[in-house]
Amino acid sequence: MATKIRLQRHGKKGKPFYHMVAADSRAKRDGRFIEKLGTYNPNTNPATIELNFERTLHWVQAGAEMSDTARALLSYKGILHKNHLLKGVEKGALTAEQAEEKFAKWLEEKETKVQGKVDTLSSAADKAKADRMKAETAIKDARAKVIAEKNAPVEEVAPVTETVEAEVTSNEGTTEATTEETPVVEETKEEAPVEAVAEETPAAEEVKEETPAKEEPKAEEESKSEAK
Repeated sequence: MATKIRLQRHGKKGKPFYHMVAADSRAKRDGRFIEKLGTYNPNTNPATIELNFERTLHWVQAGAEMSDTARALLSYKGILHKNHLLKGVEKGALTAEQAEEKFAKWLEEKETKVQGKVDTLSSAADKAKADRMKAETAIKDARAKVIAEKNAPVEEVAPVTETVEAEVTSNEGTTEATTEETPVVEETKEEAPVEAVAEETPAAEEVKEETPAKEEPKAEEESKSEAK
């Protein structure tokens, strides 16, 4: 009779839960089995695997076949590695103490990796929770602000007409002041000595009249008479 280590499906729809069993290879998947070896719950992260290590190792040493999923689970739990070390002891490649020492070291490294993954997942979950809480508080604050703005009393607007009239009157006062100042400029222009300029122009004409315009021909006549 060929024995096979495989999984039997249990649990609800969408949330499977498996039993690992040693059963006759000719039996149905969820039918009769020889021995229950453990459970496998893939709904958790990381997955929860609980096995009877000694009995599972016994069936592996007895030459039981394994399904692909069962082989992966047994390798994850170190059963296949332990079987490999025991075969080395039988062949004389190493002693039983050396095999136990190597297996203990392997288990320690495996537990460190698993614990690191658990820590990473927990920190990521905590960060996601903190971000979610922060987003919720921001939404609540925004809603409270909107409600406060709606319920706030409306402020009365002061009348603008009085200020406009005051500005108009002030502008009128400035325009009157500027118009009163303009005659002063005109008076300063009228004070310029216009008569003095007019009186000076005839003097220039008199000087021009005093120039001997006809003296040159007389001098020429006198010179001619002397020559004769």
